[in-house]
Amino acid sequence: MSTDSAYSVAAGQSAAAASWLADPDPTTRTPQKTLGQEDFLKLLVAQMTSQDPLNPKADLDSIAQMAQFSALEQTKTLQSELAALRSDQRLLQANALLGRTVALQADAETIVAGIVDAVRIEAGTPQIVVNGQSYDLSQLVSVTPTTVQASTPQHTQSAPQS
Repeated sequence: MSTDSAYSVAAGQSAAAASWLADPDPTTRTPQKTLGQEDFLKLLVAQMTSQDPLNPKADLDSIAQMAQFSALEQTKTLQSELAALRSDQRLLQANALLGRTVALQADAETIVAGIVDAVRIEAGTPQIVVNGQSYDLSQLVSVTPTTVQASTPQHTQSAPQS
């Protein structure tokens, strides 16, 4: 940036601020909700290149910022992994209901009972199928083992072999 520019960047200002000063029209900027690790590194490089070499900024500040950013990234990763784990858990719960007799709260006044015939995934959420209709797991009221009527095998006598 030249010295005769209407906008100057003082030492210590970020690269993001410099780009905003160069183009103050808010309609051409695209706002971002969060800063990533790459953005932090750009800011760090901008700070280091604009600092006074005779009076350098303490390295401890940069190290502390980097440690905080690293912890934030790990927290974000953990959060997304927990969301995936919850999704997998819901699918396992739905699969465990296959063949079981369930009662479901269809609406405020209706309770539907039947055997879980299938599990469908709708919009990333498992739905159990009872009597041909899909229901969310949150509608589940009770689960009971399905009683299987034992069929008695019919013994037939075979003709004596000679």
